[in-house]
Amino acid sequence: MKAFYTIVKRELRSYFASPLAYIILVVFQVISARFFFLYLQGFLQFQFDPSYQLQTGELNLNNLVVLPYFGTISIVLLLIVPLITMRLIADEKKNYTAELLFTSPIRIRTIVFGKFTASLILLIIMLLLSSINIFVLMVHGNPDFGAVFSGYIGLFLLGASFLSVGIFASSLTENQLIAAVISFGVLLLLWLVGALSDAESSVLGYISVINHYEDFSKGLIELKDVVYYLSLIFLGLFLTYTSLESERWR
Repeated sequence: MKAFYTIVKRELRSYFASPLAYIILVVFQVISARFFFLYLQGFLQFQFDPSYQLQTGELNLNNLVVLPYFGTISIVLLLIVPLITMRLIADEKKNYTAELLFTSPIRIRTIVFGKFTASLILLIIMLLLSSINIFVLMVHGNPDFGAVFSGYIGLFLLGASFLSVGIFASSLTENQLIAAVISFGVLLLLWLVGALSDAESSVLGYISVINHYEDFSKGLIELKDVVYYLSLIFLGLFLTYTSLESERWR
C-alpha cells in the first residue's frame, strides 16, 4: 500500500506542478458554468412565455436545466479526459524513466492503479467544481435531488471509464499528442456507435458509452449500466497492465 500511495502522490504532484491541471480545471468550470447559466436563462424565459406553457404544461427544472447540463458535462469530459491521461505513461517513456519504474520492485498493477487513482482524484475535483452550479440551483429552486445524485454517479462512472481508456492509449506510445488522439478516437467511436443502432438492446447500443449514461441522467441507477462501466474500467486497466507487462519482458 505504501508503494501505491507513493505513486498517487507522485502523479498528483506532477499534475499540479505544471499549469496543465489548473488549465483543465479552469476550462472545465468555465465551460460548464457558461452552459449552466444558458440553460437556466432559457428556463426563466420559458416561465414568461405563455405559448410554451400551453404546449408543454408545467415547466420542469430537471428537464430544462439539470438534464441538458449533465449532457454538456459528459461531452466536455469526452474532450478533456484525453488531456488528463495523455502524459501518465507516455511521459515516462519519453523521459526514459519508464525502464527504471517498471523494473523496480513495485508491481506493474500497483503502478497502473496508482496512476489511474491520481487521474480519478482530478476527475472528482472537476465534478465537485461543477456541483457548485447545482448547489446554487438547489438553493434557489427545487430540482429532483435523486436525479442530481444519480446524474453525478453516472458522470463519475463515465469519466472513470474514459480515464481507463486514456491510460491504455498512453501506454501505447511515448508521444503525448498521439496518446491523446488515440484516446479521443476510441472514446468518440464508443460514443458514436449508439447513433448507428436503432435499439439500446442491440450489440452496438450496448457498446455505446452514452446510452448507458442516459438512465443515470434521468434519475435511474440500473445494474446493467453500472456493470457496463465497471467492466470498461477493468478492461482499460487490464489492457494497460498487459501492454506494460509485455514491454517489461522484451
